[in-house]
Amino acid sequence: MSRSTKRKPTALERVEGGLIGLLVGDALGVPYEFHPASEIPAAGLIEYQPPEGFSRAHVGVPPGTWSDDGAQALCLLASLLHRGGLDVEDFGRRLQNWYELGYLAVDNDVFDVGVTTGRAIAALRAGTPALEAGPSDTYSNGNGSLMRSLPLALWHTGPDARLVEDAFAQSRVTHGHLRAQVCCGLYCLWARCWLEDAGDPWGDATARFRALFPLESREREELEWQVRPDEAPSGNGSGYVVDSLRSARLAMELDSYEGVVRQAIRLGNDTDTTACVAGGIAGLRGGVQEIPERWRAKLRGEALYRPLLDGLLAHLTVG
Repeated sequence: MSRSTKRKPTALERVEGGLIGLLVGDALGVPYEFHPASEIPAAGLIEYQPPEGFSRAHVGVPPGTWSDDGAQALCLLASLLHRGGLDVEDFGRRLQNWYELGYLAVDNDVFDVGVTTGRAIAALRAGTPALEAGPSDTYSNGNGSLMRSLPLALWHTGPDARLVEDAFAQSRVTHGHLRAQVCCGLYCLWARCWLEDAGDPWGDATARFRALFPLESREREELEWQVRPDEAPSGNGSGYVVDSLRSARLAMELDSYEGVVRQAIRLGNDTDTTACVAGGIAGLRGGVQEIPERWRAKLRGEALYRPLLDGLLAHLTVG
């Protein structure tokens, strides 16, 4: 069945698909992390359990387990639901609890932590205000704030300007460089455009971002000269925040959720994050029912994410 003849998902199906889609994508990518593209199995062989003989990453982590990507995304969602909005200090404390206690990590197992995030959490523990904790040097432009930002777009009902402002702020807790903030803002607008069933979600998101910032602003400079959103999709699946966003856009050229996350993983390198970032958007596009049942059923940690998902859906229904 072609995409044009499929039933369009409802708004709530898109939201559920977005959250579960990012968790499934993350968990699916975990075993393949750190491998170059040349070593990744054929797309049809990519499952939670890699093919026999594949040297999987994170040996000992059970198949279907999300990583730091999913755990931090759930920390953000839990904070939004508890505080009724973005409270960066509360969010920072939840990230500390994840790092130190395994909060919202499956089995309380924290097995993958980015260098920049680790530095930021150390700063938070030392009493640095949350908005100043994230390193802001050029070499701290990893994808650690991008990978978790989708719940903000799912939860948010405010205007574009406020959504982008909050996307920037949640990034600053661990990734303070403006480039990382811009990628988070554009990604959240991209997600919003899918939620609104826009005709050209990427193009519309780019136009909305440009409308918020004058051409001479630093935000526009980062967008136009670093992110370069008008270029054809490309990407290497690396941990660099710009490449991570581009890689997700490249994977989204595939027609199904399954195709998107497998293509994201086929890029190699930071496979869990690329599949998380792309999988969240693919889940929004197709809704939860497009995520294969076998992957939904074998995703671990339902007792952790289901109450938060139910709270999110209730928030949107009441709101």
